[in-house]
Amino acid sequence: MKKIFFGIFLVLILIQLIRPEKNDSKDEENGITTVMQVPESVKQIIKTSCVDCHSNNTKYPWYSEIAPVSWYLAHHVNEGKEHLNFSEWAAYNKDQKNHILKDLDEKLKAHEMPLKSYLIVHKEAVMTKDQYDILLNWVKTITSE
Repeated sequence: MKKIFFGIFLVLILIQLIRPEKNDSKDEENGITTVMQVPESVKQIIKTSCVDCHSNNTKYPWYSEIAPVSWYLAHHVNEGKEHLNFSEWAAYNKDQKNHILKDLDEKLKAHEMPLKSYLIVHKEAVMTKDQYDILLNWVKTITSE
């Protein structure tokens, strides 16, 4: 029995050496707030509820340093950025932007974003009905531009 516990302990120690790349670029040259005018209310909502998973600037909690949690978070952030990356907004073409905005509109209307799993540990990211409405109106406005 001691060998099993020692083996598990050793594996837990060794997996700490496998570290995913951090998502912490400070480059906002292509960022949505750099390339277009975004209302302050929308900026604040995006900053509080969206950018950790949908930008190149994730603020990592302390437990993100512990494998396998670090792997899960890295995968989760990369997946979020595949759908929408506010830091790369200028790099999207018009069709990509329209697709992203349509998807965002659907996700917001269904209250699928932010993800429930994210909200469990990030209570500050919970959005009110008014905040959903602000984002939805903004999405509608920039979609029609």
